[in-house]
Amino acid sequence: MWVRATPEGKLAAATDGRVEVLYKKGGKVYRAAVRNLSPDPQPETLADGEAAPGATLRPKEPTAARAPTATASDGNTFIIYVDGACTGNPGPCGIGVVLLDGAERRELSEYLGHGTNNVAELTAIIRGLEHAPKDRRVLLHSDSAYALGLLGKSWKAKANRELVERMREVAKGFLDLQLVKVPGHAGIPENERADELARDAVVRRR
Repeated sequence: MWVRATPEGKLAAATDGRVEVLYKKGGKVYRAAVRNLSPDPQPETLADGEAAPGATLRPKEPTAARAPTATASDGNTFIIYVDGACTGNPGPCGIGVVLLDGAERRELSEYLGHGTNNVAELTAIIRGLEHAPKDRRVLLHSDSAYALGLLGKSWKAKANRELVERMREVAKGFLDLQLVKVPGHAGIPENERADELARDAVVRRR
């Protein structure tokens, strides 16, 4: 894995404590928490153009992106944020879930073993819904258009069919279940936290 660094060789972390990383040359640029990284005993240095051709790499500051999210201020809304992470695709994967019930908060971080990013996204939704009350309003937030489409738009599953059926089964019977698509890595605190929990699970392998 390659990490964005300054000309002096220090991690080019943003003020939120995260730094841009690449899992393969020319691949997608991700952001990881600095505290989850450890030095490579045989580091390799790449120029920006070689690491991610056509991409502009620079530390990103968290933004106050406005998304269709909600709070539990009415006292009856149960809020869920979920995310999945995968090192390589397929590769080691994990999930992160944030559960908000008024002033109460729970967080789940689970390593799934070897799988794909889509498997992680689907499993994250399943875990979130398994911990949600069915007799109340539930808002489920995810940045996965794939998973939300399979759950809320009746898309036909071409892969992971058993997992998709499990997700749909768990989603049955809710009094008021609303699905909210949020933009990934846009500075939305709870979505970023779910992402961090998922990546932590991959790093810890548990």
